[in-house]
Amino acid sequence: MKLKLQSVSLLWRILFSTSIAITVLFAAMGWLLQDQFVRIASATLGEEARASFRAYESLWKARGDQLASISLILSRLPSVRSAFGTGDGATIRDSASEVWDQLSRPQTLFLVCDPKGAVIASVAGFEGQEKTKAQMSQIAVVRSAAREFPKQARGFVTLGGRLYQIVITPVYVATTHDSALLNVLVAGIAVDADLVRELKSATGGSDFVFLAHGAVVASTLDPAAERALPADSSSQHQVALLGSDYLQMAFPLTDVDGNPVGELRILRSFEGALNQITAVRSRLAVLWLGAVLAGIGLTYLLARRLLKPVDELDRAAAEIASGNYNVRVPVHGGGEIARLAETFNSMCASIRKAREDLIRQERIATIGRLSTSIIHDLRNPLAAIYGGAEMLVDTKLSGAQVERLAANIYRASRQVQSLLQELADVTQGRGHAREVCRLREVVTAAYEPLVAAAEARGITVQIDLEEDVELPLDRSPMERVFQNLLSNAIEAMPNGGSVCVRADRRDREIVVSVEDNGPGIPASIAAQLFEPFVTAGKKKGVGLGLALSRETVVSHGGDLWSDSKPDGARFVLRLPV
Repeated sequence: MKLKLQSVSLLWRILFSTSIAITVLFAAMGWLLQDQFVRIASATLGEEARASFRAYESLWKARGDQLASISLILSRLPSVRSAFGTGDGATIRDSASEVWDQLSRPQTLFLVCDPKGAVIASVAGFEGQEKTKAQMSQIAVVRSAAREFPKQARGFVTLGGRLYQIVITPVYVATTHDSALLNVLVAGIAVDADLVRELKSATGGSDFVFLAHGAVVASTLDPAAERALPADSSSQHQVALLGSDYLQMAFPLTDVDGNPVGELRILRSFEGALNQITAVRSRLAVLWLGAVLAGIGLTYLLARRLLKPVDELDRAAAEIASGNYNVRVPVHGGGEIARLAETFNSMCASIRKAREDLIRQERIATIGRLSTSIIHDLRNPLAAIYGGAEMLVDTKLSGAQVERLAANIYRASRQVQSLLQELADVTQGRGHAREVCRLREVVTAAYEPLVAAAEARGITVQIDLEEDVELPLDRSPMERVFQNLLSNAIEAMPNGGSVCVRADRRDREIVVSVEDNGPGIPASIAAQLFEPFVTAGKKKGVGLGLALSRETVVSHGGDLWSDSKPDGARFVLRLPV
């Protein structure tokens, strides 16, 4: 996964990371907005329920005030007071009913009682009136209200299985010494289906449920929902009725003494709020998706614009990697990218200059290394020329010996000429073309100048190479490599010995070994054997032969190393076919 991510371009990595950041950011913002909206909706729902209760209180108080006003007017009318004084139910009913019918609302209850609570007359006709009158004569609601006289008393009462809000008004008559309580007027409003529908309409859709002694007496809910009402009537909590959620608020209904006779539950449906929340969620999702897509598109455009100089730097770096050091990056405006482009251009100029200096120094170093190698290699042919010339001057030789010495001097002088030409070619920038050579001929040519030295020391040299082994070689340097290895082996065995050169073919390369049975490689120099100026046991050695030989083999694409051997030394060359 890490490798795949590294292969993605910087533009797409920026776009991918920015897209994730934008998506998470907008998702968090959407969730916070949604949560805040839900909180606001819940708070609004609670406020609507409380507003519904305030509307109910206002309506209920207005109706109570109306009953109280009508009762107070009746109690103060002279004709009504005269009729109350007779104590006759029919007279009282006839006197009060005309005024009551003109001032009161339909579906109201109006009773005239004596100070002890006995019903004298029912002024307004009402279904269930007789049963209500019988119940009123049996309860002490009038006597309980007497504690409030001469003020009016208000409260709720259940009569005939129905719930009423009543207003109790005392009627006094003046006497010689004081005023006396003559009668008591009881006016009431029934809590019925018409009332709760009116309340629901006035409060914008809140549902009302009136309960008396745990039983529903009036409700805007359907019967199934009424039966699903929970017994819990805490002040405010959420309830579920037939799969719908409501916010419920409960308020007690008390009698004239302040004792609870029932309760009012106001329920506000979550359906409207949920519909609004769903709509908000849909709009938020659309806005979120649009914002994310717009953010990604804008990020892509800006990232492309910002990364354009980086792409130019990348292409320029690729050109440099391919060897084109003349590339230059255009500088746009200012800022960090512009400074980076200027630095890159300066770096390219420095690389070009350093490369030119390096090439010049490498040429000089190459000439120096080649000169060192040639100086090292000139010693052997010059020694052969010097020794042969000295023998010709100082010694009486036979014709065959003179001919042999002349041939050696000729070969040595040709070798000196070849080395000098090689140095001239390198100095003038001309390279050596490699040619396909037979390996046996190269090794034999390298051994010929050493034949006399080997015979003088009693050393046998065996060249065990097949005639058909051919390699692409720079012949002259490779001859010097084998000559150096054979010369080292001969010098290491002053008392005689043997040297063997053999080759093995392995896949697409030839492995040549040169081994002897001499004293071997000293342990003191074994680790630094191929480093310059490392030598041991040679009177005139300067320690460059093996280092230069290995460099020549490496330049041919091969390698040169030494192998451990119980007796003597073994050097191995690996050359590609």
